[in-house]
Amino acid sequence: MKIPKSIENLIEAFERLPGVGPKSAARLAFYLLRVPESERQMLGSAVLELGQKVKLCPRCFNIAETGEGSDLCLVCADEGRDSATLCVVEEPLDLLSFERMGKYKGLYHVLHGAIAPLEHIGPDNLKIAELLSRLRTEPVSEVILATNPSLEGEATAMYLKKVINQDPVVADSIKITRLASGIPTGGDLEYADALTLSKALEGRQDY
Repeated sequence: MKIPKSIENLIEAFERLPGVGPKSAARLAFYLLRVPESERQMLGSAVLELGQKVKLCPRCFNIAETGEGSDLCLVCADEGRDSATLCVVEEPLDLLSFERMGKYKGLYHVLHGAIAPLEHIGPDNLKIAELLSRLRTEPVSEVILATNPSLEGEATAMYLKKVINQDPVVADSIKITRLASGIPTGGDLEYADALTLSKALEGRQDY
């Protein structure tokens, strides 16, 4: 079946989204054909605003929004947070999981990925140098390694432990912990419920 080029382009755009296959992409595209023009305009405006207003926090690399009176994200801008505890996560979605739990009151550092040699992602592709810089300049006494319990997440945690312990400035002053069991091996923090994540946080161990 030959379809108009504009619909074909939209289907291809949806297919580039994670978890969206060709059939789902086609359903989404044809669904948008049926909705009122106002809804299509609202969706388009929201996508454009994402690129225009959303940025990365220069301190922790969480998502932040321009025009909020500070370059920092809402977590870093909160003076009531415990600056002595730093939770290292792979992605902003992992940070959101901790915030939904509501029990962690420290700060974060977002790596934006995990070490994955098969995908050509090494330490230099992540925000690891920025993490070490923060540890040298901020009053951090504990680093919680909250990378996912996958092969890539474990490799990243081991690498972080190594570089922190070898840093002459921070090696003797920072306690390194790892989330305890409760997160299933191979699972993602993004899909963990609040109780499971809470237990993993409470039972973290020296690493």
